[in-house]
Amino acid sequence: MEIDYKILGERLKKSRKQKGYTQAQLAEILDISEEYLSRMEKGNTKLSLARLIQICEILQVSICEIITGVGKQTKEYLYKDFIEILEICTPEKRKLIYNMAVLVAKIKT
Repeated sequence: MEIDYKILGERLKKSRKQKGYTQAQLAEILDISEEYLSRMEKGNTKLSLARLIQICEILQVSICEIITGVGKQTKEYLYKDFIEILEICTPEKRKLIYNMAVLVAKIKT
């Protein structure tokens, strides 16, 4: 699986803007140049996992959301994962999973 740094950068930029940071402010916190942050957001430079984690912690965003584009708050959360599981199940197992999901959905938390 190839990492699309352009999409990753777009998601970081969106998260930065949602938190109200300018590039200059975030670059200063990260102790990097504004130009380097700009290249990350444009997908023109590769991003280390350590740096990605650091940025996600500062922006208070899930690393999974940055990588996949799907956060826990969205309707699509785990949707693809469930589809993949269901595709490999027999009809009997699908029915069991469905029944369990119905029971869990009815539980009031």
